[in-house]
Amino acid sequence: MAVGVRDPYEVLGVARGAGRDEIQRAYRRLARLHHPDVSAEPGAEERFKEITAAYRVLADPKRRREYDAGRRSHQRYHGGIDIDLSGGLFRGARGADARAELTIGVETAYTGGRRRVTLPGPAGRPRQYDVDVPAGVVEGERLRLPGQGAPGTRGGPSGDLLLVVRLAPHPRFKVSGRDVMVEVPLSPWEAALGAVVPVGLPTGPLRLDVPPGSSSGRRLRLRGQGLPNPHGPAGDLFAEIRIVVPERLTPGERALYRSLARESPFDARLT
Repeated sequence: MAVGVRDPYEVLGVARGAGRDEIQRAYRRLARLHHPDVSAEPGAEERFKEITAAYRVLADPKRRREYDAGRRSHQRYHGGIDIDLSGGLFRGARGADARAELTIGVETAYTGGRRRVTLPGPAGRPRQYDVDVPAGVVEGERLRLPGQGAPGTRGGPSGDLLLVVRLAPHPRFKVSGRDVMVEVPLSPWEAALGAVVPVGLPTGPLRLDVPPGSSSGRRLRLRGQGLPNPHGPAGDLFAEIRIVVPERLTPGERALYRSLARESPFDARLT
């Protein structure tokens, strides 16, 4: 008569004196046969969890000794009748958490969005997950998908899937924490005279006031225009000036530059 969990020796179909290699072979054979991604039989997943739990008991020398000792003591107490009350040694356990990386663009980090992720699954079969990426995620942040990790044993809950966020390189934006840097090209006269120029962000265009006399490399700070933060202040946007000179000049432009060269006492090498 058996009460509570099944005997792990019975689950794996091995003798009580079976060696480690025999137990391992039995586990592999049964796991391949009853894996839920392979078997279409009803109850395959529960059977697979039971097989895995039994193997964990018998493959660990300490747990196996404890189980055998507990079983013998119960048999002596009940007059040799095999009543298995060892659920404290052989009970359901939560599955392990799984980890993977999720690469997103700066645009998604700004605005959030829904992404479909394909990851390797059991038996080599890919699994797809629809992930809601919140606005304001940063490099290294972890997104948790409850119950999508390794299955539990003996009815225990599955672990979680932890997705570590990676930001893909962007041709215009550089991100450091929640701060964002972007280059802003200016013509020489805009840099010299000052100007109001647009700066395109994933959340929409901004107007940047460029002070007169701005040289290449100057950084203008726009507070709160970096990556958003659901739990505090947003990062800042740093607009770095880059002066762009026309490759070809019209005759009129050339004349104006020559006139400026004659009139201006400015020497860039003396600044």
